[in-house]
Amino acid sequence: MHADHVWTHARLATMRPDLPGLGIVEDGVIAAHNGRIIFAGPASDAPAFTVTQSTDLQGRWVTPGLIDCHTHLVHAGDRAHEFELRLQGATYEEIARAGGGIVSTMRATRAATLDTLICQALPRLDALLAEGVTTVEVKSGYGLTLADEVKMLRAARALADHRPVDVATTFLGAHAVPPEYAEDHDAYIDLVCRTMIPHVAQHKLADAVDGFCEGIGFSLAQVRRVFHAAKANGLALKLHAEQLSNLNGAALAAQCGALSADHLEHVDEPAVRAMAQSSTVAVMLPGAYYFTRDTKLPPIDLFRTHGVPMAVATDCNPGTAPLTSLLLSLNMAATLFRMSVEECLLGATRVAAKALGRQADIGTLEAGKQCDLAIWDIERPAELVYRMGFNPLHARIHRGI
Repeated sequence: MHADHVWTHARLATMRPDLPGLGIVEDGVIAAHNGRIIFAGPASDAPAFTVTQSTDLQGRWVTPGLIDCHTHLVHAGDRAHEFELRLQGATYEEIARAGGGIVSTMRATRAATLDTLICQALPRLDALLAEGVTTVEVKSGYGLTLADEVKMLRAARALADHRPVDVATTFLGAHAVPPEYAEDHDAYIDLVCRTMIPHVAQHKLADAVDGFCEGIGFSLAQVRRVFHAAKANGLALKLHAEQLSNLNGAALAAQCGALSADHLEHVDEPAVRAMAQSSTVAVMLPGAYYFTRDTKLPPIDLFRTHGVPMAVATDCNPGTAPLTSLLLSLNMAATLFRMSVEECLLGATRVAAKALGRQADIGTLEAGKQCDLAIWDIERPAELVYRMGFNPLHARIHRGI
């Protein structure tokens, strides 16, 4: 059997679902050909390879490349001034209703060119790649016109032309009501459903459609319309749900077969049961919880009890989570949400892949999967969750290179 590259003397955290825990293999070998894994397992089981390149990892740990499954990497400007206002006591909702929040970033993003959006996003992306991220999801949602949403999605797609990374794009036109529709929210939803979603689907600019189901966002009925339009156009579903209140968005997401429901601080048990039945992933975003100084924890024990898989992501965005460290997100998920090391690491690999509908290609170390690897200078996997502000990445491999 020929392999383009073989990595030997590795300790593997394969994340395979058929193995217990993190799927650990102590004396492991990984072999890749044409960007795909052709073997990942114990050295004692490895076949004989003819090899183009071989690397002795000298006992280093290997995980699948990390996956950041919820980001808003593409945007213009920042909202540091709103951070100051929150330090003085203003709430997220108060700032949004006063013309700040998402609409503030909308103005900056509309004014930016495509090249500007790409250039501003690349440093944020580079920070994630430096920590072993090989797949990143990027949402639109700061343009709120057809032209500006398309501009954002094109910028997100272009990131993969500038860096060795897979980018999953999500259309988030139902993120906020733009000022020009302030008096007629349903008319804006008409635009999203009848014009934006069909255009995005026709031009293959997005893999999924998302929405913000919240009092300062969109109602359950409006999100249902967005979901129906997305499904009619062959796009997967995701939802920002139950971050600030319980509008039953997570239950709707589950009912409609959404890939994930994200945030979920205020979700209730019936919705969690529905998510379990539909295999909808719960995406935990502890960076936003931390940054907004929230006090309502997501019901981690309910997710465990009902078997809802939990992913962990940065939610990198300018207003509520200006965070470009997935490793720090893992630490926050453990310290703030009390997730276990195993849950955190699976949440940034196998479960994150499921949250993007890409579990057939990425998220575990096994034959047939894309050869995306993160190689670490650590003594045990818990270090990836335990440390803060320390990056032990030794090497990052994307598609075998």
